[in-house]
Amino acid sequence: MTHIDAGAGLDPAHPVPVPSVPPTGLTGAQVAERTARGQVNDVPVRSSRSLAEIVRANVFTRFNAIIGVLWLIMLAVAPIQDSLFGFVILANTGIGIVQEWRAKKTLDSLAVIGEVRPTVRRDGTAVAISTSEIVLDDLLEIGPGDKVVVDGVCVEADGLEIDESLLTGEADPVVKHPGDAVMSGSFVVAGGGAFQAARVGREAYAAQLAEEASRFTLVHSELRTGISTILKYVTWMMVPTAIGLVISQLVVKQHGIKDSVARTVGGIIPMVPEGLVLLTSVAFAIGVIRLGRKQCLVQELPAIEGLARVDTVCLDKTGTLTEGGMDVTGLRLLNGYDEAYVRQVLGALGESDPRPNDSLKAIIDAYPDTEEWRCTESLPFSSARKYSGATFSEDGGETSTWLLGAPDVLLADDDPALAETGRLNEDGLRVLLLARAARDLDDARVGRGAHPAALVVLEQRLRPDAADTLHYFTEQDVRAKVISGDNAVSVGAVAAKLGLKGSAVDARRLPAGREEMARELDEGTVFGRVTPQQKRDMVGALQSRGHTVAMTGDGVNDVLALKDADIGVSMGSGSEATRAVAQIVLLNNSFATLPSVVAEGRRVIGNITRVATLFLVKTVYSVLLAVLVVCWQVEYPFLPRHLTLLSTLTIGVPAFFLALAPNKERARPHFVRRVMRYAVPGGVVAGAATFVTYLLARHHYTGPGSLNAETSAATLTLFLISMWVLAIIARPYTWWRVALVAAMGAAFMVVLVVPSLQRFFALKLVGMQMPWTAVGIAVVGSAVLELAWRWVGRRFPT
Repeated sequence: MTHIDAGAGLDPAHPVPVPSVPPTGLTGAQVAERTARGQVNDVPVRSSRSLAEIVRANVFTRFNAIIGVLWLIMLAVAPIQDSLFGFVILANTGIGIVQEWRAKKTLDSLAVIGEVRPTVRRDGTAVAISTSEIVLDDLLEIGPGDKVVVDGVCVEADGLEIDESLLTGEADPVVKHPGDAVMSGSFVVAGGGAFQAARVGREAYAAQLAEEASRFTLVHSELRTGISTILKYVTWMMVPTAIGLVISQLVVKQHGIKDSVARTVGGIIPMVPEGLVLLTSVAFAIGVIRLGRKQCLVQELPAIEGLARVDTVCLDKTGTLTEGGMDVTGLRLLNGYDEAYVRQVLGALGESDPRPNDSLKAIIDAYPDTEEWRCTESLPFSSARKYSGATFSEDGGETSTWLLGAPDVLLADDDPALAETGRLNEDGLRVLLLARAARDLDDARVGRGAHPAALVVLEQRLRPDAADTLHYFTEQDVRAKVISGDNAVSVGAVAAKLGLKGSAVDARRLPAGREEMARELDEGTVFGRVTPQQKRDMVGALQSRGHTVAMTGDGVNDVLALKDADIGVSMGSGSEATRAVAQIVLLNNSFATLPSVVAEGRRVIGNITRVATLFLVKTVYSVLLAVLVVCWQVEYPFLPRHLTLLSTLTIGVPAFFLALAPNKERARPHFVRRVMRYAVPGGVVAGAATFVTYLLARHHYTGPGSLNAETSAATLTLFLISMWVLAIIARPYTWWRVALVAAMGAAFMVVLVVPSLQRFFALKLVGMQMPWTAVGIAVVGSAVLELAWRWVGRRFPT
């Protein structure tokens, strides 16, 4: 066997000599020899981060480092109850690691199910193997929809057309002949053949592409970017505020070192919204696990976020609204052709294609081949061309060329057969034209002047769950657009049967300009005779109008559009190419899974936006209290134990439940602005009310133990206002939300009345006047907060 130099001759524009590869492929001994030499496609393709990376990402964070140092200080200078915040961080980190590890296991198991298994020829037998088992010089068979997984050189070609647009940007498929380079990352759109692997492992571009396509990535998302922005500003605020607190508590007040350090740390710790990062990771991870249970593989983590923002979903009819497979229901003869002869032609056409599509499979089932005709040349079906063809040597020695495809593509506009086709399309039937060609198959205009022989009528099988799914999208204010390569009237009839209302448009009449096309897309619902490039253009046109677009598909004609859509959704039974570029793969091939996917995205993003306000209200009031303490030159009112208790009851525990609750609201942009517009007034009101209570308590209480009484009164005000913030965030109320808020309030009351807990948390309300004053200030603060949030909602709508 001739070995191909992996470093040369792979420019698609320059053919290379055809390698001398036996048609039987490598032998077992040759495979073992190459494996021993390390010439294996052994690039690790991971669907998630490794355990070590998960631990590292959750443990070694900026705020864990800050809190870790402060925790060690508190362990040295204060009672254990002032170090509770450190144990909370340990628990949070552990929860984050466990949840992401569970998500990783879910993804890894699903990735195995959805793994691409190319066909290689070894010892004369075609076998499907894992991509990691391919060795140098392996002979790989490819057909429509197959993705080229390693670089190689074409050895066999039967009408082989490969789309290299994902690599070169060139939209037109490239016809391949023996000796031509075959580039990894491209995919077959028509025909079939075989190629010899010339570059495997890390040398092949496919290694990078495949790893990138199936990795559990943390690529750009508005949510993560927004949280990072918030954390960056929090860090900037923490440094000067912490310095001011240190000077105020240690230098100016000159209290004992331990008490001063404890109150300084108590002022710094609540500025850190440490649980927000944890909850984001946990919500994403649980979303992945929930979708995994429904056989939905999330190949890119932010896809969950993108789904929450989707307002337009583009559906490919075949495989989405209709099930795979069709049935021939009729044969309408034209121009006096004999039915027996036409049946023989259809049987021969079915036999001529080694990789028939669903339409041809139905014809093969209805008209089996008699094997009396010999195929001498074939033209595979392609979505761009809309027809296939073959040349036969008939049993009498006569040669004939036949085409099978779309009537409105092969027939002239005034042909009477089109009227019959139109009537059948209106009933939702698919119609193919059988025509005898007057030109050779290699003629670029082979369809010109073809003589119609018969109309083949096919019935499509509607998915039983498609109507309910489309109804869900309508209810959720998500516009559905059906984009298909089939006849617009036929597709429109199918959509109408499923309850989708709107006009059907022939895409061949759509304007080329993006703005004009976008206008037509906004008005129409069903689009037929769409070419693969047009699908891509239509996605771009919708995006130009500010729409967040999800695209579903399963065939090679959907790849370009899936790649450009905000969210690409592929069926598990779809082609290798579509599964590689999609962010989400429905492994159970069920269109009915899509509502669950969209709902999961909305739940995650809507709830994270909701609970982020809780965390950032705490950050704002903590910074404000620290600034006020420095300006007034007074002791910081809280010890770390107080704020740990408040954070747990008003933020930590409630946020965990709220983050996992159902939420159907479509996610909106500008995450930071939407969160901060409520967090700032909430934090300012809470901080100001708490400080007023603290100052009044300082004047009210005197003598030993007064600081603890002042702290208890201030804690009561801050807790009550924080509870009101929680009550606002928990709306709209359901029984469990009311129970959650009530349980947190009851837990705080238990701390106030149980003597052992009073001592543990250093909380004891003294007298009647100041505690009721604290309650009154909290009531006024809550009323101001309610009015402020309503005003913000009107003044700064999202």
